[in-house]
Amino acid sequence: MEVINSVGRRKASVARVYLKEGKGNITINKKDYKIYFPLETLQYIVTQPLNTLEVMGNFDIVVNVSGGGYNGQAEAIRLGIARSLVKLDEENKPALKAEGFMTRDSRIVERKKPGQKKARKKFQFSKR
Repeated sequence: MEVINSVGRRKASVARVYLKEGKGNITINKKDYKIYFPLETLQYIVTQPLNTLEVMGNFDIVVNVSGGGYNGQAEAIRLGIARSLVKLDEENKPALKAEGFMTRDSRIVERKKPGQKKARKKFQFSKR
């Protein structure tokens, strides 16, 4: 089996995912995913597509991720892994889509407007 690659994005994070058959090793930026994401919730987010299809130990996954914070990176990796699994076998798509892993979450930070403190917050208004 050749290497299958795909991209996942979330907020400012971009994850390039390379999937190949193996023993179930997940490497993120040359570190084990349990070291890169010490929080159990983030580890769970990364492995959700694999657990949904029950193929947790079948693939070696190498990920290069940059930008954003830990949560955005974890969700970008989840999307990248889901897309790779669909490239591998189209029959995986309905199960992953039902769980919401095939949808790119397009919510990003709203830009700051000129003449305001932040995106929506205004400077204090004084009537007199």
